[in-house]
Amino acid sequence: MNRLALFEDRSALQFTPIALMRPVFELLCGQFTARERILKSVPAREWGVLIRPALTEVYAEEFPEARINDAVWLSEAPTLLVNGRWLPARQEIPHLANVTSDTVGMIGNTVAYLLLEPEEAVLLTAEAWDDAIQKIASTRKPVAVEGTELQYPWDLVNQNRQQLVDDFALAPSTQASSDEVRNLTVVGPAELLRVDESAEIDPFVVFDTRQGPIVIDRDARIQAFTRIEGPAYIGPGTQLFRANVKAGTTAGPYCRLGGEIEESIIHGFANKYHDGFLGHSYICPWVNLGAQTSNSDLKNDYSQVRVPLAGVPIDTHSVKIGCFIGDHTKTALNSLFNTGSSVGVMSMVLPTGELLPKHIPSFSRFWLGRIDSQIDIADLFELADASMRRRGLSLTAGQRLLLVSLLEETIEERETAIRRWDQKRGTLPAASPQPSVERR
Repeated sequence: MNRLALFEDRSALQFTPIALMRPVFELLCGQFTARERILKSVPAREWGVLIRPALTEVYAEEFPEARINDAVWLSEAPTLLVNGRWLPARQEIPHLANVTSDTVGMIGNTVAYLLLEPEEAVLLTAEAWDDAIQKIASTRKPVAVEGTELQYPWDLVNQNRQQLVDDFALAPSTQASSDEVRNLTVVGPAELLRVDESAEIDPFVVFDTRQGPIVIDRDARIQAFTRIEGPAYIGPGTQLFRANVKAGTTAGPYCRLGGEIEESIIHGFANKYHDGFLGHSYICPWVNLGAQTSNSDLKNDYSQVRVPLAGVPIDTHSVKIGCFIGDHTKTALNSLFNTGSSVGVMSMVLPTGELLPKHIPSFSRFWLGRIDSQIDIADLFELADASMRRRGLSLTAGQRLLLVSLLEETIEERETAIRRWDQKRGTLPAASPQPSVERR
């Protein structure tokens, strides 16, 4: 397969707030994003993407080699299209190199992949490639494929444990020598621990591989009295400080993490340096969780959790759901997130000693017990740049344009959230108990 393109469909909009600044196939699950996993498994000389138009500039900055929403490129030769919401079962991935133009891979009623012929590219436009792909799929013989159709942010978290196991088999390159493994404290099979030779591991670190594999990537630093339970992945340059990392956790590149972390995905460039509990959550880049910031991931009546995505409550059909926090959001000391919370991009959370609102929209601030707007985008850019300079980076021109666009798009969501919270605080008795607290 010489050419491959990943595409977003309309359901990618259901991954707010964690996909507001990236395509859905750039979200982490296991060790990799969907793009990384597919390109690693299906070598392609050229690759492209079909993504929301608002993301084109920021994506081109990060991946200048990618052909973005390029119908001319698609018309030059057959191209394998892969849905970015499809998380393939391990055995499905090798088959992608041999897809023919007379079949279409289907997961339920959703197109997982198809081979686009050059003459069909004219049907794809930035406004309606969903419809075009469905139309093309209707001319092919459907083949049922295995895996998971991701629909909401919590699907990534729920699948993370199994995906870590699958990715361990996919990527055997990061591996410790037998001597290095013998010098580490491993509870369980030593062959399920892989440590890059550049990683620094202090004494008194425990690796528990009884439930699954553990991968410590390049330049990671693990401080004494840290315990890591597999399956788990600690990404490049990430530092763990006296952390208790439970099974099913992925920490992306260049994070600084401490406290208790359970079955969560920290995308990268995020800080949770101090104590506090993070469970069944997805944390985006450049988020800083202040000391003792914690979230509930289980209601005290064990009922299923609803999450307000863009302010609209969605049933998760799960009892273990934490929080989903968008890029560049900061929380202050002792922030307490309720079960199933959603926080947008570039928000500021200043707690008042009780559970926070379950929905804090993008570009807003929770302080003095209420939500209000943060509309000075210049100040927000300055704060973001200050955070990123600590890692030798800064906001790009494309990221600035995208954030300005998101500020405009989320006006109604912000106004609705502010109005609802003010109404709630005006009608509930001051001593009214909170209905959803964690029982552990």
